[in-house]
Amino acid sequence: MAAATSSIGTLSAELRQATWEVHERAHQSTYMAALLDGALPLSAYTLLAEQYGAIYTALEAASDAMADHPVAGPFVIDELRRLPALHDDLDALGSGVPRILPATARYVERLHTCASDPERFVAHHYIRYLGDLSGGQAIAKLLTRTYGLTGDGVRFYDFSALGAPPRFRARYRELLDAAPWDAQARSRVAAEAVLGFEFNIAVLAEMAEEVGLEQPLAS
Repeated sequence: MAAATSSIGTLSAELRQATWEVHERAHQSTYMAALLDGALPLSAYTLLAEQYGAIYTALEAASDAMADHPVAGPFVIDELRRLPALHDDLDALGSGVPRILPATARYVERLHTCASDPERFVAHHYIRYLGDLSGGQAIAKLLTRTYGLTGDGVRFYDFSALGAPPRFRARYRELLDAAPWDAQARSRVAAEAVLGFEFNIAVLAEMAEEVGLEQPLAS
């Protein structure tokens, strides 16, 4: 997520505050913990890449629809696009017909609404791209160390076209804070970002079930 340098009262600060708790829950999911521990077979990562393929197909279709929008358009940054890299990765991983889980299908259905709603679009754009830019670097190193993947197979996590990540994150925060939305609109963006994390958590929970991981007992 974005670094904690946002000014109080800005959209970037509101998003960070609103999503803090749900972001931590996503990061601590059973599936992600097992992946980061190197405890999953390559097929379990391939299944995750297949879910990302469906998710980014929907999100980047929304990007195409929003490209000329006066507020959402500046967020459509070609160097962020993940689909070409995902296609290369899936080919290298030997994915045939992708398996799309029910939780992913529900997430994708929500993303389809972003093509006509700039507030929803920015919310989902923020949590997906900045999350993968930040946390994805650790995952890429893990995939190389555990499975020997380099190049095709981990291209999804290669954001080198953006330049230095801290500089890009600062640029992204500037875009958020320049969006001419009033307090109510900013609150809607923040609420949608929280919902987006909930969709992600549901996908990760279903992933854990698919690969045979036990879910922690509810507290």
